[in-house]
Amino acid sequence: MSAEFAGKVALVVGGGSGIARASSELFAALGARVVVVDLNAAAAEETCLHIRNAGGEATAFVADATTEPAAAGMVDFVVATYGRLDIAHNNVGHPGPYGNIHELSLEAFEHCHRLNTVSCFLAMKYEIRHMLAAGGGAIVNTASLAGIIGSAGIGAYVSAKHSVIGLTKSAALELAAHNIRVNAICPGATDTPMLRGSMTGFDIDNTGLMEHWLEPMGRIGEAREQAEAAVWLCSQAASFVTGHIMPVDGGHVAGNRATKEQDESTRQWR
Repeated sequence: MSAEFAGKVALVVGGGSGIARASSELFAALGARVVVVDLNAAAAEETCLHIRNAGGEATAFVADATTEPAAAGMVDFVVATYGRLDIAHNNVGHPGPYGNIHELSLEAFEHCHRLNTVSCFLAMKYEIRHMLAAGGGAIVNTASLAGIIGSAGIGAYVSAKHSVIGLTKSAALELAAHNIRVNAICPGATDTPMLRGSMTGFDIDNTGLMEHWLEPMGRIGEAREQAEAAVWLCSQAASFVTGHIMPVDGGHVAGNRATKEQDESTRQWR
């Protein structure tokens, strides 16, 4: 395997599981030293153990990325530990609450935005400050197909992920002249602990999963496939790519039927 990121340092927020665990492992496999941030200490350390067992270098840092002191602290920790920060993958979020907009409490709506949008804003705020001082870097945010299309029954999550995309595009424009690239991936249905937790009552191994998520490729995605896209966006192969919002969804939103089918299916499981 190539050493694309040899000598570089990657910060992965939410790296204790799912897509961010896969990206942590892939960054490390390509030569980066990785700081894995997660609220769950055991999960963060498990990711680091996977990396070390594969011959890579990783350090865990426990933090609640939705708070400003923690966001500042995790970046300070990276720089104090490794002397630099070259790459960041911001991957914190949760799809709830479920319900029509007029049924949601303000508390639930705000909590959803804190998990999905505020965490991304705070991480970028402090990552960017260091990257500006260092003269460059690459950031990839995890948004969602819900950041591209609407969906009945998860309006809080949809608005939060649209905000992540807005932050990504604005940051890309602000930083383009400073050798800092900012992009986002928009995963379709992907086999992660978060998806399994939100699909209670459905068989994620295809038979009971809503049919629309399986089209047109006939399956859902794997965390590794999302990680490959995120890592590519941080690589030199994507050196002229910034402000890009990349669906990684097996072609799900390519057809005009996607939005209608998603809305109908969402009503089945909320």
